Amino acid sequence: MKKILSIIMISVILICATACGEGVGTSADVHVFYYTYSDTYISSVRSALDNELNKLGVSYQDYDSNGNQTTQTEQVQTAITKGAKVIIVNIVNTGSDDAANGIVSLAKGAGIPVIFFNREVSDDVVKSYDKCVFIGTDAAEAGHMQGEMIGEYIVDNFAAVDKNGDGKISYIMFKGEEGNNEAIYRTQYAVEDADKVLTAAGKQALSFYDPANPNKYLVDKNGQWSAAAANEYMTTALTSYNETNNNMIELVICNNDGMAEGAVTALNSVGYNLGGDGKSIPVFGVDATDAAKSLIKDKRMAGTIKQDAEGMAEVIGELTENCIEGKEILADTEDLNKDEGVAKIRIAYAKYLGE
Repeated sequence: MKKILSIIMISVILICATACGEGVGTSADVHVFYYTYSDTYISSVRSALDNELNKLGVSYQDYDSNGNQTTQTEQVQTAITKGAKVIIVNIVNTGSDDAANGIVSLAKGAGIPVIFFNREVSDDVVKSYDKCVFIGTDAAEAGHMQGEMIGEYIVDNFAAVDKNGDGKISYIMFKGEEGNNEAIYRTQYAVEDADKVLTAAGKQALSFYDPANPNKYLVDKNGQWSAAAANEYMTTALTSYNETNNNMIELVICNNDGMAEGAVTALNSVGYNLGGDGKSIPVFGVDATDAAKSLIKDKRMAGTIKQDAEGMAEVIGELTENCIEGKEILADTEDLNKDEGVAKIRIAYAKYLGE
């Protein structure tokens, strides 16, 4: 009887180890590297991808690079030494090709397929290795969608948004990271496309709240797209730009929902965006995280752009299965949206204003 119980306990431990994403000992076939676990959207991808890998029945191991490229590169090197069959990489450094090229070089030397995702690497990186692919979004699409959504919202609610009645909307912009294409395009097109909608409706273009800031955005200096950074910036801005001074910031645009949450918390501290029909400043984000959906439902955020974590994880799972089975990395992907001439797959965005 004791022997039977021991066998059952060992089986349960092994099953739990795989389900928890830590692999079985050092024999994990698939190694997944996240730029940071603290990013809300990335946490959603991780949860969805763990489910996909569990369904495939492969052993795998997740890594938190904690925003440090050196750490991530060392983690990849260790995984390859352990005998990884596939590496899946959410690259930390998107400012140049150096880090991605280094990882591809390590994988290519061992003949291991590389699946980059979410944080885009260049066409040159992907083309440098026939077992390399990128899965992500059209970086500009989220910015265009967010801008259009913001413009339409303001036109429909202009009197309520224009708190001081001066005929123009004062906005603050939170940028996630310098050198990141998603952040660059979201920052640019969210304003440009909103302005197109506004001017077409006979309204003035948006006006950045601080004329002394030539960038017209505030960036997370740590590149973490964090709620903490947005909260700190928003709290500081509200000390000078507020209802009492008749120059209240009237619109908040964020590159992601984490930063939008931070801005909402700062607004809460001065009596705004507490929910229901109370006084509110429209806050827009990107990702459609569960937290953002809840804030929108409670009328504490105005809208967001859905970045499909489950859809991305599903495609990563499909390509991982191809790699494990020894197929071409893009086998049986005719129905997916792929770039011309380079192994890049695009997951579509969608507007989200509530259900």
